[in-house]
Amino acid sequence: MIVVDTNIIAALYLEAQRSSQAEQLLVKNSNWAAPILWRSEFLNVLALYIRKGYLSLTQANQIMQEAMRLMQGREYETVSLHVLELVNSSDCSAYDCEFVALAQDLKTSLVTLDKKILNDFPEVAVSIDKFVGG
Repeated sequence: MIVVDTNIIAALYLEAQRSSQAEQLLVKNSNWAAPILWRSEFLNVLALYIRKGYLSLTQANQIMQEAMRLMQGREYETVSLHVLELVNSSDCSAYDCEFVALAQDLKTSLVTLDKKILNDFPEVAVSIDKFVGG
């Protein structure tokens, strides 16, 4: 199992520079986990795509349903104090620290594109490039 952040999930479902790497990651390890927060963040990404005219409402809903099926049973709540402790020891947002906290709680890696997370939490965060060997 690995924890993935919303950017990785978005790259899998939306045409992006890192889409092929997200697909390779899924092939290499399909047991993805994320804090429940991923849903709200991903909905926000889809909202942006709708507003810019890149996706219709129907397309965005289909993508959201597919992503929810992928993550079903692998969404977790995080402990607020743990998240706040990570916030206190880094420059990352509470949103980002939820993903870090989950990876620490599950004793696994967080695969991310976020440079700040990679810099502040090198003991748990790994870039998608490094994870897929690209």
